[in-house]
Amino acid sequence: MKAPPSLADLPRPLYFFDGHCVLCSGFVAFCLKRDPVGRLSYATAQSALGQRLLAALGQPPDMLDRTVLLLDGDEVFARSAAALRALGHLRGPVRLLRWLTLVPAFLRDPLYGVIARNRYRWFGRTDACFVPTAETRKRFVDL
Repeated sequence: MKAPPSLADLPRPLYFFDGHCVLCSGFVAFCLKRDPVGRLSYATAQSALGQRLLAALGQPPDMLDRTVLLLDGDEVFARSAAALRALGHLRGPVRLLRWLTLVPAFLRDPLYGVIARNRYRWFGRTDACFVPTAETRKRFVDL
């Protein structure tokens, strides 16, 4: 979907994730290690910025509890497309996984949905949001 003009002030690419989810936070840590130049920025679903994004998109306030979003250029990507496009901004062979976007979303997103529905049970949940290191703190827009 197109990014609304009201989000023009945000850095891009900007990855929104559930900061309480161990799997989601692990994915962000994975990305941080493979993005030494800092191409990706991050924001948690629980932040005011996450809620601003949802309001601008006309989405329910709890949408980011169920999915990740990537604001990239003039587009907003959700679910598996967001995660795969984020991988495309990294260094190393992991970038090649971005080509999985050639698989239609109607085939990718059911698997994404199963993982999203069970992520707390399978991977855990923390009471506090993801806390970046001092070196990576500047990459988090909502802190």
